[in-house]
Amino acid sequence: MNKNLILTVALGYNFNQVELFIKSLRKFYSESVTFFIGQDDHEIEKELKKYNCETIKIKINKKEIQFKRYKIFFDYLKLKDFNKILLCDSRDIYFQTNPFNFEFKGQINFFLEDQMIKNCPHNSNWIIKTFGQQEFQKISDKTILCSGTVLGQNNKILEYLDLISRYISEYRYKKKLKYLLTFRPDPGGRGCDQGHANFLVHNSKIKNLNLYSNIGGPVATVLYLKKIKFDANSRLINNSGKPYSIVHQYDKRWNEFQKPLANFKNYIKI
Repeated sequence: MNKNLILTVALGYNFNQVELFIKSLRKFYSESVTFFIGQDDHEIEKELKKYNCETIKIKINKKEIQFKRYKIFFDYLKLKDFNKILLCDSRDIYFQTNPFNFEFKGQINFFLEDQMIKNCPHNSNWIIKTFGQQEFQKISDKTILCSGTVLGQNNKILEYLDLISRYISEYRYKKKLKYLLTFRPDPGGRGCDQGHANFLVHNSKIKNLNLYSNIGGPVATVLYLKKIKFDANSRLINNSGKPYSIVHQYDKRWNEFQKPLANFKNYIKI
């Protein structure tokens, strides 16, 4: 049987920025992990190899990687044949179980936050400035889905990567005038690929998917998580009392996570 794969980017990062990610992951998961890194990222390359990770060097501006990663992932995967694939961020994630040890219902699976699009200024801005006010109104009452964790079957992930790459190319974030005149990146558009993901999913452009709630699913996206609760081993748990497989954006709620996370590291001996 083909292996599963975790696919991520750590372009321009130091190892300490992904240390918790890889050390916690390797406590529960022994299969393939691939990091895309920069041409000069020698330190992180050396350290990741200690954890049996594949590292692929790419020559790209780190300010562009958030949008270009989808095409990079697609080109990498089109010659591969994995079982299931997790596309995820790396700097702000840690693992509490093997992320593939869950009975996922969809051919591709997305993970929701605890807030409607219209109530988040960032997500609202990304969609309005990319697709326009009319398209925003159509999906403004939908729950935000996080583009930083997507898990699915090999062929379905390829389909998603191809689709979102084409939409990113066709529908560009409309910069503020002052940034257009200087050709500088508009910081307000950083992360607008999540706007593309929400547009595609909430407009049913992707079939055979499943959406998991933030309070009851296997992934916790912490920024808007309404209930922060830990078990006796300092694992973040959902409303069924089960540890989440993936904890994402924990740094956004650092005051609540600092002590439990230190205890969790002791629990899994890292």
